[in-house]
Amino acid sequence: MPSTQPISRDRIAALLALSPKHRIVVIGDAMLDVYLRGDVDRISPEAPVPVVRVRDKRHALGGAANVAQNVAALGAQVELVATVGKDQSAQQLRDMMMAIGGDTRGLVAVNRPTTTKTRVLARAQQLVRVDEEVDEDCTPAEIGLLNSAITKALGDADALILEDYNKGVLVPAVIAHALAIAAKKKIPVVVDPKYRNFFSYTGATVFKPNRRELEAALGAAIDVEHPETLPALVERLGVESILLTLSENGMALIEKGATGVHRIPTTAREVYDVVGAGDTVTAYLAAMLASGATALEAAVIANYAAGVEVGKLGAATVSVGEVLEAFDLGVVG
Repeated sequence: MPSTQPISRDRIAALLALSPKHRIVVIGDAMLDVYLRGDVDRISPEAPVPVVRVRDKRHALGGAANVAQNVAALGAQVELVATVGKDQSAQQLRDMMMAIGGDTRGLVAVNRPTTTKTRVLARAQQLVRVDEEVDEDCTPAEIGLLNSAITKALGDADALILEDYNKGVLVPAVIAHALAIAAKKKIPVVVDPKYRNFFSYTGATVFKPNRRELEAALGAAIDVEHPETLPALVERLGVESILLTLSENGMALIEKGATGVHRIPTTAREVYDVVGAGDTVTAYLAAMLASGATALEAAVIANYAAGVEVGKLGAATVSVGEVLEAFDLGVVG
């Protein structure tokens, strides 16, 4: 293990052990992922496309629901506040949330379909993805319902996650309402932003864009090797810290008032599938901050969790034991 490691194993274990004591609220765009897997033996006579004979159908929680699932995997209590439709996909999503012990009272039924992404695969090859969604901003009436659910959800919360996929839930009125309650309660807030309302999260504890999202919002490239300008960005956004995720290059943590940048190298031993790694990071950040970790400690632990997640197929969860095992191996890429 490198001598520069900013956190000990005992400290990690102690913070992780506190997770079941906390209740974390996730607000954002929930999705249902559907996987249809089968074989291709012929081309359709109707059009030059393959005919897939489906052998297996699987459902998975996606978007903010997958973040909630990652929180639950830590042993923490979790409530998801999101919009769903009045359809079978909504019921499927509710059932799956309840199966992981999640609180579903914050799922607001609205007059739009539940965001559902159906992937058709022939063996391991994805042939097509079909998206059923409406991504317009929620209406004033829907915002009212969401804010009412947020007020109830945050009543006894220990941390808040705002998970945006640009599907219409995290509009300025919803963001402001949630942040105001979190500030009053003095609970940590982790934000996974998208471009629409990138500059609306003043007061967040950890603001977690990836490099592409940050560059798109700023309209300029970011030189992470010479990131002298990044501390000024913390002030511009009005947040306590920015955790910039850099894919295979790990992460960079920039804190308010700091003159330097903490570089956190990746711990992945083998990268099999990067899908869902960001959701794992977000969940671990919130849980660790709720347990009393500093932003740097939370980022380091979340980085270990991400290193485990990318070694799994699809959007997967990571257990406390797997994080400690990754730390013990001490491999830093």
